[in-house]
Amino acid sequence: MIDPGEFIPVAEEAGLIVPLGRWALDSALATLAKWDAQAGSTVPLTMNVNVSAIQLARDDVPGVIAAALATRGIDGSRLTIELTESAIVQDPERTTKALQALKALNVKVAMDDFGTGYSSLSYLRRLPIDSLKIDRSFVSGMLADRDKVAIVRAVLSLADALGKTTTAEGVETIELSQTLAALGCSHGQGYFYAAPLAADAARDYWQARI
Repeated sequence: MIDPGEFIPVAEEAGLIVPLGRWALDSALATLAKWDAQAGSTVPLTMNVNVSAIQLARDDVPGVIAAALATRGIDGSRLTIELTESAIVQDPERTTKALQALKALNVKVAMDDFGTGYSSLSYLRRLPIDSLKIDRSFVSGMLADRDKVAIVRAVLSLADALGKTTTAEGVETIELSQTLAALGCSHGQGYFYAAPLAADAARDYWQARI
């Protein structure tokens, strides 16, 4: 297994990120459609898919997503596209048009790794972003670092004021999960909940908890 942090930059440099991104999107929606078929109805599950800054700049991302949703028979409201801050600020005009097109498809948009880039807070007000993902660098070790707690608290307050949901990345202990929940964080992501799982194992994980 190779970490995405290793192979994605290589794919971007080699010009392979567009076909790779298209494959990832279609595979995610195909998995969601498979889960629906196995259940015999629409399951209450959604899918998040990362989109590279280079993919957003070089490809017709809204068009690709619209086609994939239609092909797999998935409603746009069940898909969230995750974009990094750098992807959003690289070409604000193009990004704004793309995000507006995604909202027309009912697709949600999350700003990934929030706090590590260089975005202006005005983007959070202007752009149709639904969720902020708090980078793991602020979450990891948070319980022993007052500065990290202050940053996380500030992000949560900002998100609440703007009507956006929040997801903390890198949650690895129950104490961290409980603290984030007490601070008002709406979602968590990390090894405390589960390690990365293959599609069938992920469905079984969910099924065992309903």
